[in-house]
Amino acid sequence: MSPALVAIALGPVAVLRLDNPPLNLVSQELTEALDAALSRIEADPSVRAVVVAGTGDRAFCAGSDVTEFESLRGRVGEGKLVRENAVYDRLARLEVPTVAAIEGDAFGGGLELAMCCDLRVASARARLGMPEVRLGVIPGSGGTHRLPALVGPAKAKEMILLGLPLSADEAERIGLVNQVVPIGAAETVAMEWAELIATRGPVAERQAKRAIDAAGSPGAADESLRASEHVFQTEDMIEGVRAFKEKRTPNFQGK
Repeated sequence: MSPALVAIALGPVAVLRLDNPPLNLVSQELTEALDAALSRIEADPSVRAVVVAGTGDRAFCAGSDVTEFESLRGRVGEGKLVRENAVYDRLARLEVPTVAAIEGDAFGGGLELAMCCDLRVASARARLGMPEVRLGVIPGSGGTHRLPALVGPAKAKEMILLGLPLSADEAERIGLVNQVVPIGAAETVAMEWAELIATRGPVAERQAKRAIDAAGSPGAADESLRASEHVFQTEDMIEGVRAFKEKRTPNFQGK
């Protein structure tokens, strides 16, 4: 059996784990396994949040499997990037909130994958970067548009054109990660965040994510209004208000 796998555990918090040690490289096979795992998550209505992590502590994901590159010369689009972009976009478009647990390095395609998540928790030992130009290529799976959206075009150009890694602290300073935690604690904190999300109103969480993702688009204000109108029609809204008045924990049903 090939080692290029994605492990998945379902529940209110689903865990999606890249399992291609030692560096959890993104191969074509891993991309297909990730797509299959996302299908299972989308089909399970009990999932309220997702944690994306890597196996081991060396790397969340150190990027693409460079050994595939020569065979893809002249057809990288059809052979790798079209499929990879579709799967990464699928992760980014999941209705439920997602948290990346970055315990080790996140380089190239690995950082592009982490940027598809809504929140990112990084270990103090983590390094993050886009080193593709050092191999004579460019970030081809979302880096050239997701990175500027997170850190601004000037910092994105610095990271991509120089190809140098950032420390976890610097990544937090520029807004690339939400929080830096002690070594060994990235997945623990990511799980805590996801478990907290899972206790909130699931309809509200999904609608809030959708409205935020629309920010900056011409229809952003309309999307926000639509989301508010939607949640105010739900039974969860009534439960949340009643629980607040009665000083108890709400029991949201996602309805």
